[in-house]
Amino acid sequence: MLLKFKSREQDKIEQIEQLKQALQEADAIMIGAGAGMSTAAGFVYTGDRFKQYFSDFEEKYGFHDMYTGGFYNYDTLEEYWGYWSRYIYVNRYMDAPKSTYSDLYHLVQDKDYFVLTTNVDHCFQKAGFDKKRLFYTQGDYGLFQCSEPCHDETYENEEMIRQMILSQGYVIDEKGNLTVPEGVTLKMTVPTELIPKCPKCGKPMTMNLRADDTFVQDDGWYQANDCYEDFVRRHKEMNILYLELGVGFNTPGIIKYNFWNLTNHNPKATYVCLNFGQAYVPGEIQNRSICIDGDIDAVLKKIIPV
Repeated sequence: MLLKFKSREQDKIEQIEQLKQALQEADAIMIGAGAGMSTAAGFVYTGDRFKQYFSDFEEKYGFHDMYTGGFYNYDTLEEYWGYWSRYIYVNRYMDAPKSTYSDLYHLVQDKDYFVLTTNVDHCFQKAGFDKKRLFYTQGDYGLFQCSEPCHDETYENEEMIRQMILSQGYVIDEKGNLTVPEGVTLKMTVPTELIPKCPKCGKPMTMNLRADDTFVQDDGWYQANDCYEDFVRRHKEMNILYLELGVGFNTPGIIKYNFWNLTNHNPKATYVCLNFGQAYVPGEIQNRSICIDGDIDAVLKKIIPV
């Protein structure tokens, strides 16, 4: 039986105290983060943030969020990369508006931790998390791969993306933020010579994102997977906290169902679900679970020592 939690304010206060204690007492912490974690940090794909960077695309094509724009069938690769270079830059190379990831790091940095995430925005590493304790299962906005793909390698794209951004008329300030000089009308395309091509077969490059069966799992992906499996194996009978943050039901098998199963098979384990509007737990592990229906950013800030 699946139970959904809708926390009253008093219940939430008690649950936050339980989470604070569980974090302190755990021998190890497995963090599982989904899209809700980055949303809590301010990485939203709609509203003012979308209009700030994509109002020209919205006016021309009529879509109203970044996600929809990513699937639009643009007429040319020059315009395709005009859109995607902005998309990648603001969601990968700019800092999140809120300190949510840094707050989480502050809570677990002295613990034996590992991070399993379906997010592709690199926020964990930028916040200070150890690269060797991270497994980005679904790819990384910061990597290109061959669209074919003709080989299983990925390529860092920061310099290429920056060149595309600058070619559209943006200025990148010392903090990495984008500004538009007075009187400049942004271009919606990039020069043909900036379109990324595979260095081996010459076909167009694409993002290293798990969208279909062309997703490249490179050596780094397999190394991270091995580290994750080793962490699970070493802690499967220990006092471990499975901390699920902002995970929905789009790909529940990667984190959510996995954490439920691991908790169910380890009587010393504790499962935590922190999610705004989607805090669920199976009845089988209810007595060893903490479910908080609330904003991740606000909850973490209440746990951080003053």
